[in-house]
Amino acid sequence: MLMQDKIALVTGASRGIGAATARLLAAHGAAVAVNYLESEQAAQNVVTNIEGVGGRAVAVQADVRQRAQVEAMVQKATAELGPIDTLVLNASIQFPVTPFRDYPWEAFEAKLVGELSAAFFCSKAVVPSMIEHGGGCIIAVSSGLSRHPGEGFCAHTTAKSGLDGFAKSLALELGPHGIRVNVVAPGLTITDATAFLPQVAKDASARMTPLGRNAQPEDIAGVVLAMAADTTGFVTGAYVPASGGNLML
Repeated sequence: MLMQDKIALVTGASRGIGAATARLLAAHGAAVAVNYLESEQAAQNVVTNIEGVGGRAVAVQADVRQRAQVEAMVQKATAELGPIDTLVLNASIQFPVTPFRDYPWEAFEAKLVGELSAAFFCSKAVVPSMIEHGGGCIIAVSSGLSRHPGEGFCAHTTAKSGLDGFAKSLALELGPHGIRVNVVAPGLTITDATAFLPQVAKDASARMTPLGRNAQPEDIAGVVLAMAADTTGFVTGAYVPASGGNLML
C-alpha cells in the first residue's frame, strides 16, 4: 500500500495511461480524482472499477487548459476527497503528425500553449495546499520524443521538451517546501492515442526496443507509482524513461 492515505489528481484519466495510473494508485491506497474532458462515461467506469475493489474515487470534469475550470476541478476534488498531495499531469493535448514544412503555425501553437497551460494551471491550483500541508508530489508524463525527435512530431517534441523544463524549474523552487517534481517519459505505448499509427510502425518500434515489445498503459502506471511513493522521497528533478530501453541516459 505505497499510497496509503494519499489524495491524487490524475488528469486525462478516463482511458489509456491516465486510467491505468488512477487504478494503480487507488489499488495502493490513494483516493483518486479522475479528470476527464469529454469522456464522462469512461471516467465514471474508472471510478466504478476503483470503488468496486474498496477504493475511493470521484470523476471531475475540466478542460485543463482553462484556468477557471481547473480551479473548480481542484475545489470539487478537495471537497470530496481531501487536500491533493499527488498530481499526475497526464492530459493529452492532441496534435497533427505532419512534417515541419507543412505544419501550420496555428496547430503548433495550440499544442505548445495547450501542453504548458495545462501543466501550469494544474500545478498552480494544487501547490498552495501542498505547501500548507508540508509537502507533495507532482509527476509530469512527458515522452521519449522530448529527447529523441521523430518525423512529423515537431510540435509534440517541442511541447514535451517545454514540459520537461517546467518540471525541473518546479523541482528547484518547490523542493524547500517538501514538494518533489519528476518526469516520466514513456516510449511507444499502445493506447487510443497511438491507434492512428500503422501496425508496421508499431512492430518496428517493438523490434528496436531492447525488451522486445511496446509498452502497455500499466507499464507506465507502474513507473508513475514508483515516483509518487514515499519510497522515492529523495528523488526530484528526475527524467525517468519508461521505454523498454529505447532511451538510455
